Formats: sequence, structure tokens, C-alpha cells
Amino acid sequence: MLDEELKTIFQKIDDSKNEMIGFLSDVIKIPALSPEFDGDGEEEKVGLIQRYLEEFGFREFERYDAPDNRVSSGKRPNLIAWLRGKSHEKRLLIITHTDVVPPGDASQWMTDPYRVMENEEKLYGRGVEDNGQSITSSIFAAKALTDLDIKPAYDVGLIFVADEEIDNEKGIKYLINKDIFRNEDMILVPDHGTPDGRLIDIAEKSILWVKISTKGKQCHASMPDSGNNALRAAMKFGVMVDELLHKKFNLEDKMFDHPISTFEPTKTEPNVSNVNTIPGNDVFFMDCRILPQYKTNDVISEMKNVAKVIEKETGNNINIDYILNDPAAPSTSIDSVIVKKLMNVVNLINNNRPFAGGIGGGTCAAIFRHAGHPAVAWETVENNAHAPNEYIRIINMLNDCKVFAALYLDEY
Repeated sequence: MLDEELKTIFQKIDDSKNEMIGFLSDVIKIPALSPEFDGDGEEEKVGLIQRYLEEFGFREFERYDAPDNRVSSGKRPNLIAWLRGKSHEKRLLIITHTDVVPPGDASQWMTDPYRVMENEEKLYGRGVEDNGQSITSSIFAAKALTDLDIKPAYDVGLIFVADEEIDNEKGIKYLINKDIFRNEDMILVPDHGTPDGRLIDIAEKSILWVKISTKGKQCHASMPDSGNNALRAAMKFGVMVDELLHKKFNLEDKMFDHPISTFEPTKTEPNVSNVNTIPGNDVFFMDCRILPQYKTNDVISEMKNVAKVIEKETGNNINIDYILNDPAAPSTSIDSVIVKKLMNVVNLINNNRPFAGGIGGGTCAAIFRHAGHPAVAWETVENNAHAPNEYIRIINMLNDCKVFAALYLDEY
């Protein structure tokens, strides 16, 4: 049941709806694309966010700029805005990212991707979900407290990082190397969630991306004996390895949204351009999401064993190379302070019995866990990030804002 203080805070947030939409609209106008996407980085967007924060009453900032000569400013900005609390012994840190991915095919969008469009209580635009909603909600939760002259129970740090859409080297990993995080920090990464807001992500699977290169001998398709079909060998490998991996790594873990390990063939590279030529080379890739109970290197070993069998049978040569080998980080304990507080607050506000679980996708929370910092990922979203016509529901933005505001207060 809500007390009078929370009711007042929540009313303030509801009254800020149009201001929040206006703020988010201004944020989305600035692309903040990484140089890998031919963009100029996050400097302009971070400058806009800091100006808003100063207008909202924030007075204490820290900047940790990662050098990058590929962008005009020469740096990738990471900004921390502090809202000091009654106690400085512990801190709640909300980590959001300012970079976005490109819009993709413009013809697939109903409107300009960098101009927020409101329609049927939804907001459309590139970056509104990833990560604009959480940037807005975390800021306006703090603004509601400062407007009402309510001090949080402990220091709240709003951290806006660069480079999340590429590899985090200029963002979270850069900050971790600066030793600014403490073991007792409560770390929330609102960059993954579900439409009902029930899932609190405390664990993630290992991620293994594998490249399978098959070599044979190219020839005319009407004379197959004069060549050695690389595609046929690749197809045999794919069928055999698919069956073996699912059979050997077959544990189920109900903590995860998809409770088994997955081994999916995905991308293929062109081999020959015409139908009547047998390919001498073939390349395809697999995306493997592996339960933490297994080692990624064991999966690679089994794939190499299959390759040897196919090589002996066909005379082709098969190389197995991984392009990403990211073993699962230790899970965040369900008994950790941030998990308990978040579960209480989400249940209080949304009345929907949240639960702690794991996912197959990767979030930045895993980077913190690898570094020994318990972290969780949570937000309420439709999961259409990176898609054309990316959108959020306004009600989710408001409710997440209320969750953040309650987290800033110690009794919940």
C-alpha cells in the first residue's frame, strides 16, 4: 500500500508526462551513432542531457572521457550525475547508454526515425526503447524528488555511458578500469525487460559465435568427380553437429527464459555466383547460447571432433574458429540487496509478482558481474529495439519512473 509521500511523488511523475515526452524527443533528435556506424559519437547528446540535468537542479557531475580520434571531439563521453542522499555509505547506480544503432531501411519507418512520433499512447523513434525510455525515467524520478525537496536515502548515481552498441570498450569497461565502482554498490542496468515488467535479470547464458569454413575443390556441376563439394561437406557437418550438441549439452535450467542451451546456424557467406558451379569454399556461422553449467571450450571441442569425422569421410578441410567466446558471468544472488529491493518495489507499483531469472541474450549487467559487481537488468519494454518503428508505451515510461523513484527511498 502506498504511503502519502509516495503518492505525492507519483502524482508529480504523472504530472510530468508531457515534459518527459518533450525531453525524450530532444534526446532522440541527436543520433549519437558510433564511428563504426559512420557516426560522430555521443558528445552532443551527453551535452544536451547535462544541460537538462543542471536545469533540473543537479549540481555534481563527473566526466570520464575515453579517447577516440575517430570522432570530431576526440572522446567518447561517460557522465555521472550525483543526487546525494541522507547517507553516503552505499550507492544506487542506474546505468543507461546514450548511443544508438542506425535506423536501417528508411522506407520501413512510418516517420523520420529521429523525430519522436506519438500515436495511440506510444512513442516511436530510433532509440526510444534502447535506451531513451530508461534515460528519461531515471532522470525524472530524481527530478520528482528534488522538486518536492525529498532527499533519497543514499547517494544515487545516474551514469550515462558510451559505446554500448559496439563493445563497451569506451563505456562501461572503461569506467570499470577506472575503479569507480564499489562492492557494496547497488547496480541496475535498465536495458532489458519484458512487456509485463516481471522479469528481473540476474543471470545470462554463455555466448559463443562460431565460424565454420569448409574447403574443397571448385568444378563444373556436371562433372562433380573432378571437384570436391565444400557445400555438401558443410551441410553434413551442420546436421551432425546440430544433433550432437543438442544431445550432449541437454540440461534444462528453469531459471532461464529459454531453459536449454541453443545452437543455431545463422549467417552464410556467398560461395559461388551461378547454379552450375560446385563451390570449393563455403562459410557459415553458428550462434550458441549455452547454460552456465557447461564450458564454451567443451562445445568448441565437440565441434572440432565432428569436423574431423566429416573431413575423413569427404576429404574436405573444415576449420572451426570462434569470433566471440563469452563465458557466462556468475549470477547475481537472489538475496542481494538490489534484487530484493527491486522485487519489492515492482510488486508494490505494478502488483504483478516479479521474479528473478536468466536470459539467453547479453546485457551490460554481465560486464559488471564478470568484474565482481552484482548487477541486475530490468525495465518494462516491448522488446522492439533495433527494429523499424521502434516504440515504447508511455505508461511503461511513467511506471518505470515510479519504480526508480521508490528505489531511491530506503524503506521499499
